[in-house]
Amino acid sequence: MTQYAIVTDLERCVGCMACMTACKMVNDVPIGNYWNKVMRVGPNPKYEGAVSPDVEMYFLPVGCQHCEKPECVAVCPTGASHKLEDGTVQIDKSKCIGCQFCAMACPYGVRYLNETERVVEKCTLCEQRVAQGELPQCVINCGGHARWFGDLDQGIESFVSYDEPSPNVFVGLSYDEMCATRATLGEFCEEFDESQVHALPNVGNNPAFRYILRKSAWQGGE
Repeated sequence: MTQYAIVTDLERCVGCMACMTACKMVNDVPIGNYWNKVMRVGPNPKYEGAVSPDVEMYFLPVGCQHCEKPECVAVCPTGASHKLEDGTVQIDKSKCIGCQFCAMACPYGVRYLNETERVVEKCTLCEQRVAQGELPQCVINCGGHARWFGDLDQGIESFVSYDEPSPNVFVGLSYDEMCATRATLGEFCEEFDESQVHALPNVGNNPAFRYILRKSAWQGGE
């Protein structure tokens, strides 16, 4: 099986919003809509009764989680929302009637109605780029190497990030060929254990994206 996803090392994320900006530009996301949102979590007290400066905070990028059992797919009356063999959740605009049942079913609020086209849109995990052996645009534009892309079924240590002078170096390569030429999360990032890997709240949908947080208290639910 395959489940493409993104892992974010939250201690490398500085909240620059480059991923958010790149996503909007590349996908021509309308004003007011966001396929990827960077939210600030905190400041929160480091211990009970703590006051500034004994507080902590981190930035949390949130987009479609490309769930294993997506509710958006289950409620779609036309089959426009569907799951591919690579694990990603996609939308066939030719079948979308703009009913927004999927947007209401999504537990993360990451689907939006394109008012001009009258279809629902969201993060595609840059399917058009990944199919050519490239990385999602948000991963390429992450200057802090906080975002990593890969197959969840192969373990997050194998996830890869952009580490070459030009992203076009990898155009035309297969996924396996691309991964063989890139640094992996396991090699590049600070060590972490399973207790420091988190996901957004699971309501039976099994979100695929993961977040690494070592030194602060996770406030995301799971």
